[in-house]
Formats: sequence, C-alpha cells, structure tokens
Amino acid sequence: MNTSWRHRAAPHVKAVESAGLVLLFAFTVGGVLLTWGLSPRTLALWPGIALSALSCVALLWRRGHPLQVLTVLTAFTMAAGALGYLLTPLLMGPLLVAQYATSVRVSRRATWNSALIVTGCMVGTGLLLPSFHNSVLFAVVNPAAWILLFAALGSYVRVRREYAVARAEHADRRREEEARHRVIQERMRIARELHDVVAHHLTLADAQAATAKHLARTHPDQALGILDKLPETTAAALRELKATVGLLREDTDPADDLAPAPGLDRLPGLVDSCATAGLEVTVTVAGQQRPLTPVLDLTAYRIIQEALTNVTKHAATRTAQLRLAYTPRYLTLTVTNDTAAGRPSAPPGPGSGFGLLTMRERATSAGGTFHAGHRPQGGFQVACTLPLTSHVTSEESPAT
Repeated sequence: MNTSWRHRAAPHVKAVESAGLVLLFAFTVGGVLLTWGLSPRTLALWPGIALSALSCVALLWRRGHPLQVLTVLTAFTMAAGALGYLLTPLLMGPLLVAQYATSVRVSRRATWNSALIVTGCMVGTGLLLPSFHNSVLFAVVNPAAWILLFAALGSYVRVRREYAVARAEHADRRREEEARHRVIQERMRIARELHDVVAHHLTLADAQAATAKHLARTHPDQALGILDKLPETTAAALRELKATVGLLREDTDPADDLAPAPGLDRLPGLVDSCATAGLEVTVTVAGQQRPLTPVLDLTAYRIIQEALTNVTKHAATRTAQLRLAYTPRYLTLTVTNDTAAGRPSAPPGPGSGFGLLTMRERATSAGGTFHAGHRPQGGFQVACTLPLTSHVTSEESPAT
C-alpha cells in the first residue's frame, strides 16, 4: 500500500509537497485559533496566522538548508509564544517538521545538539512567557517532549536509510567478489586444460620424433610408420587447443565448431598415442563400469593423460600400468611404472611440478583424493580416488 502510494506520487513531487504544506498550514492555523478561542486574554489573531504562513513557506528550503530553516522556525515559534499563543503540537507543526528534516539529513551529533538547543528555547519561552494559566505541563513539558520525539523519529529514519545503503554496498561488494572468484576459478580451469593438452601432445610428438630419428638408420620402415602417425598427434593437439581456447571467446562468438570435452571413451586412443611414442600401457578395469558425469569424466581422463605424459617424459622404463577400479561410490585410478634394472626412475618429487599440481587440483575440485610418490619396491605411482556420488557416507571412505 505504501509502495503503491509512493509510486503514484513520484511523478507529482511538487504538487504533493505543496498539498502537504497547505495541510500543515491549516493545522497550524487551527492551533492559533484554538489558543485564540481558549485564552482568557485577548490575543491578536492575524500575527499568529502570518507567522504560521511564513513558517510553512520557510519549509520549502528544509532539504537544502535544514539547520538554517530549523533556526528560523525556532525564532518564529518563540515569537508566537511571546505573543501569548500556547505552544501546542498544532501550532508547533512547522517546527516539528523542520526538526524531523534536520534529524534525517545531518549527523547524529548535530541532530541531538540542535534538538537540545530548540528544546531549551521552547522551555525558556514557556517559563518566561507563560500563556495558558501558568501551566508548566502545557507550556514547558509538552513542547519539549514533542521536539525530542520528532528528533528521535528523524534519527531512526536516518539510521534505517544508512543501514539500507550499507546493506546495498555490502551486497554489491559480495557480488563483485563472487564474480571475481568465478573468473579466477575459470582461469585456473582453462590453465589446467591448456597445460594438459600442450604437455601431453607435445611430449608425445617429441617422443615420436626422437624414436623415429633413432630408428631411421636401422629400421627405416618403423621410423616411417611412426612419422606417419605424427600428424595425427599434432592434429589432435590442435583440435583440443582450439576447443580450450574457444572457452575464452565472447558469448556472441560462434562456437559450433568446438569439439566436445574428452572423457574415458577416448582412453583407447590415448593408449594408442602413447604406444606410438614408445610407451606400452597395460589397462586393467576392476568392478562394474558406471556412467560418469561430464565433469567427472573429463577429470578422470585428464588425470590419466597427465600421469601417462609424466611417465613418457620422466620414467626410465617404457611400460606403464593403468588400473581403473569401480565401486558403488568411488572410481580409483592408479598409474604405475616400474624401474628398469639398474636404472632408477626419475619423476618429479611428490607435490612438485605443474603436472602433479594440476592433477591434485582436478581431483580436489571433484571432491576426491590424490597421492603421487615413489613406491618402496621401485618406480612411481599416481593414485586418485573420485567420488561417483555427491554424498559420501561415513561408513565408506575412499581408498587410495
């Protein structure tokens, strides 16, 4: 109801304010007539009406100069009291409106300083110039109470407005922080994608080229076969780079030609590409395979891809074992490479390098666990456990 009234009055601010001042003038004149009719003394009527009119006109400047208008209306009200009029709420209407407007627009300290000064002026007027049978209640307590009441009401409204502004600013800052956080998370995700794509495909391409160079003199047929597959590796790298960089496009850019995110369905192709680079990967699946969400499918593929890339770059052996273990609640990925006789493996230490860092970030973001390190019997192992459901019960904990 209040909102509807404000909405209707918004286009007619001046008309509404004029009507309000006319109504206030009528109330003030009513206070003059009330005192004029009840006073045992003969009072001049027109001075009271003139002071009422001047007080209502002065209120037109209350928004821009609240303290000055309050000072003028205090003088007008004291003059009305000096003429013998009783300082009733009706007669003090313009002064009370000015006190409210001042309390809304100035600081707390200025509000109560002005209210106390105005109250003192009204109390002094009532004590020095009693106008209604020397009644302290009507001449002193009544005007002081009304002034303090309107000062408190204005202060309350000011505090409510300041609180609303503070809440709006806090909400804006919170939205900005959330947007900034989403941007950072998206940048990290794209950085992980770029790292995985570049590191894997370029490592495979480098390994294929090195193998072909090594076999060029002794086994030229095998070298040519590896070189024939080299364009496939570079083409796959270009496709995934195009898809990843496409995430940086504006919403208005066409993205129909972007390739879908890879998943475990591309695992055979990943194993074949590793084979062309000289790395034999043995894949073992335990448990009943279950469909994965797109995010979890991409996470599992990227972790396997990065782990095999690290084996290709750092391991002394040319073999690796990949094990996928499905349980009702978890998918466990394990990539292991053994140490060749007399040759220690040399992957990066646990927790070091961008490869292990991106794998750990991917597993953590999916709600899983990650572990990488040297095995006691030799070699290196990467183990990751990913939850297949959104809620994990306390009875079953992920096994790494």
